[in-house]
Amino acid sequence: MSEEHESGPQLSRGEFALLILGLLGRREMYGYEIVAELRRTTDGAIDLPEGTVYPALRRLERDGLIGGHWVEVASTAPRRRYYRLTTDGERALADGRADWLRFKTAADSVLDA
Repeated sequence: MSEEHESGPQLSRGEFALLILGLLGRREMYGYEIVAELRRTTDGAIDLPEGTVYPALRRLERDGLIGGHWVEVASTAPRRRYYRLTTDGERALADGRADWLRFKTAADSVLDA
């Protein structure tokens, strides 16, 4: 493969949003926790800068797929905004999973030749 592909596949905005929804489908999380969990659960294959996650969270919240609330952590630490799926977000996650599985099955049929 050429050098430009050494970093691996790039995520589209929709795929990235689906991954965030998938993590929030497991439990409530705050922004940096999402970054760390993506890194941990993918063994570092998905390692995004924090600055990428926060605009996506604001977009998902604006679209009504997630809801956020502020939590005071400690008197010396800044408060954190925790996010959770809304009912619409749960539906979007279920639909996105189904679409992803169809795509994965199709890609596997080509790549596993």
